[in-house]
Amino acid sequence: MSKAGYTRRSVLKSGAAALGASALPAPMIWAQEIKNITLRQFGTGVSNLNDVANKVKEDLGFSLEMTALDSDAVTQRAATQPGSFDIADIEYWICKKVWPTGNLQAMDTSRIQNYDRIVPIFTTGKLTPETDIAQGTAPHSVGFVEGPGSTSFADQETGWMTLIPTIYNADTLGIRPDLIGRPIDSWAELLNPEFRGKASLLDISSIGIMDMAMVCEAMGEITYGDKGNMTRDEIDKTMAIFTEAKKAGQFRAFWKTFDESVNLMASSEVVIQSMWSPAITAVKSRGIPCVYQPLKEGYRSWGGGLGLSKSLSGMELDAAYDYINWYLSGWVGGYLMRQGYYSAVPETSKDFMTENEWGYWFEGKPATDVITSPTGDKLAEVGEVRDGGSFYERMGHVACWNAVMDENQYMVRKWNEFIAS
Repeated sequence: MSKAGYTRRSVLKSGAAALGASALPAPMIWAQEIKNITLRQFGTGVSNLNDVANKVKEDLGFSLEMTALDSDAVTQRAATQPGSFDIADIEYWICKKVWPTGNLQAMDTSRIQNYDRIVPIFTTGKLTPETDIAQGTAPHSVGFVEGPGSTSFADQETGWMTLIPTIYNADTLGIRPDLIGRPIDSWAELLNPEFRGKASLLDISSIGIMDMAMVCEAMGEITYGDKGNMTRDEIDKTMAIFTEAKKAGQFRAFWKTFDESVNLMASSEVVIQSMWSPAITAVKSRGIPCVYQPLKEGYRSWGGGLGLSKSLSGMELDAAYDYINWYLSGWVGGYLMRQGYYSAVPETSKDFMTENEWGYWFEGKPATDVITSPTGDKLAEVGEVRDGGSFYERMGHVACWNAVMDENQYMVRKWNEFIAS
């Protein structure tokens, strides 16, 4: 696919002027009407980016109105305000909460141009035929339904998706190596008394509980049947360990947005914490040492995608499918991968990255030139290798996915008690 021609409509739009109205009357009508379309999208600040909205306007002709919220607010809006959005940019664990409400419509995979090139994590659950399916709410397990109107998930590919996958990553702990001064190789270090008052945890229960589980298991305190679907007894034991640490002063703060985590780390208030890739990028762009530390127990992973409101129809629905096809055609993937994320169709992103960038971010190769963020900030010097190595090294060592458990209500209640303790 060329860099210039993302979708059928963008080709028609650009070609119409050259060929004349008499030759292509239908595209001319579309080109005029599409300018009046505005699609309302909401999601977390991770991928609801002004640069994406600007590029959509430039390439496709219509407007994308973005609203960035924290994960809990995203969940609530998708579940309770279906008329307030056209596109929901949400994570798969959120989909597990939202899909049963009927507020999203099933998407026809035959309309997705790069469907067959989507990373199999999202279709079969396996990165390669040899890899295990990690615990938690794996994206493929909530990725398909039997057809339009179905409110329960299918256990295999059906041609109808709940979300079209777009972005994902292997998450771990962020550290300040200059302030710690020694190697860190285990999730257990988050509760090491050495870092009392200098540690931080993410305050989003469905994500934070998985970080807790990785820590407790690494400490040898708990062996879970399934970290992603804990029993009440396992939840109680997990919360007891972290409540004891909290009362002992282990945590400096609890954060909800990556901006908060950036400020905690950049100010040196915190030296080890739950962290997201753009937060690491933001700290490093300030010239402050910050590492997304690979840990021997593996990664806690997450994935997100674009879902469509049940009320979206007609030309707006067509525009939404065009937008999704454009999203997977490479430009956005390249933008996101330069922040450390992965694209659901990574090979299209390669066309929008330099050989040096692709080698560093995807293949785990040493940088042959300075690595910069999408905004031009320096992230790595010549010779540096990405934290954790290649795509297959990182995504091949996922221990669990962010999760919504059968005992979710009980877990959330216990989480809130922990935060308030």
